[in-house]
Parts: sequence; C-alpha cells; structure tokens
Amino acid sequence: MTLNLFDQFSSPHLLGASLMTLAMLMPLTLYFSTPRIIPSRTIVVQEWMMLKFTKQLMMPANLTGHPWALPLLAIMYYLTLTNLLGLLPYTFTPTTHLSLNMGLAVPLWLMTVLTGLRNQPAHALAHMLPLGTPTPLIPVLIIIETVSLLIRPLALGVRLTANLTAGHLLMMLTSTATLALMPLTPTTSVLTMLLLLLLTGLEAAVALIQAYVFTLLLSLYLQENT
Repeated sequence: MTLNLFDQFSSPHLLGASLMTLAMLMPLTLYFSTPRIIPSRTIVVQEWMMLKFTKQLMMPANLTGHPWALPLLAIMYYLTLTNLLGLLPYTFTPTTHLSLNMGLAVPLWLMTVLTGLRNQPAHALAHMLPLGTPTPLIPVLIIIETVSLLIRPLALGVRLTANLTAGHLLMMLTSTATLALMPLTPTTSVLTMLLLLLLTGLEAAVALIQAYVFTLLLSLYLQENT
C-alpha cells in the first residue's frame, strides 16, 4: 500500500522512454501567442495577468534589477502551469521531484549572488556581518550568515517539493478511501468525495501560491543584490 501511494511520483515510461521530459516541455506549448492584428480574449487576459504580475514583482526592485523581469515571469509561468497540469487525471507532476526544483533554484539563486558580487561587492559582502557587531562575535556571525546564504536554494527547492508532494498524497489517500467506502457505506463515500473536491480546489490554490512564493523569494534575493 505504501509503495502504491508513492508510485505516482515515479517517472512514467512509455515504450521504454521516460515521459518526464514530455511533462517538463508541456507548459511551453501552452503559451498562446499568435501574430494577429486583433488579439483574442485569451491572449488579452494572459498579457494583462503578466503585466500585473511584472509590476507587482518589480515594484520594490531597483532599476538594475528590472532586466530580471522576463526570467522571473518565465519561471512563474512555467511553475504555475506545471503544478496545475499535474492535477489532471493520468498526468505527472515534475515539480514533485526535488532534482528538478533544485535544478531551478540553485542556478537562479547563484545568479542573484553573482549579480550582487559584480555590481556592488562591498554591499553584498556587508550582509555577512551586521553593522555594530562586537568583535568576539564576528567569526560566529560570519559562519551563521554564510550558512543562511547557502541554505536559501535548498529552502526554495524543498518548500516547493514538500508542499506539492503532501497535497498529492492527501488527495491520493482521500480518493482511495472514497473508492473503498463506496460498496460499504455510500453516504460516507459521498461525503469523502466532497472532501476530495475541496482538496482539489485547495491543491490548485497551493499550486498557484507555491509558484508565486518561489518567484517572490527569488525577487527578494535579487533585491538584496541590486
């Protein structure tokens, strides 16, 4: 039973080929952009949402951080669609794998650090030691701040993986209970099914929130280094 619950997180295969790559590329095919004189309603809504998100994300950032608007928007768009597509039946969610999330978090976090070291090295290194620190505490605080800096990409990847994995496991347990209770107590099974519908809506909200939190934290890291 335990192995069956976690089978949904294993990479699916078809004819000996892994379908994880296809699941990772699927969100890229859902970007509606066609050369039309008059855009459709879908394109208008999509561009409006992207504009609002970009303004919200770049408002606290300095001018030197504004060129990051497009990469951050792409990350937000990709994570949102990947998380939501994983809620469809007979689909696979690549963002439940820590390897993919760390593959996104580490390079992006490293780029924010390198940006700070290139543009303003003194200010970037000043974060390692707060102003007015007593001399005996300087080595300890430098070690603590270094560990805090290095743990940021791990926190990004683990947060996204843990939230999506927990939600999918809870939905799997609830759906299994619904099917098991159906021949025994139909009334309880219906109530469990209603709970499953509520959990599906909650998981959709979690998918959106986690994509936003991932991108927002990256923008805050960028703000510290620009």
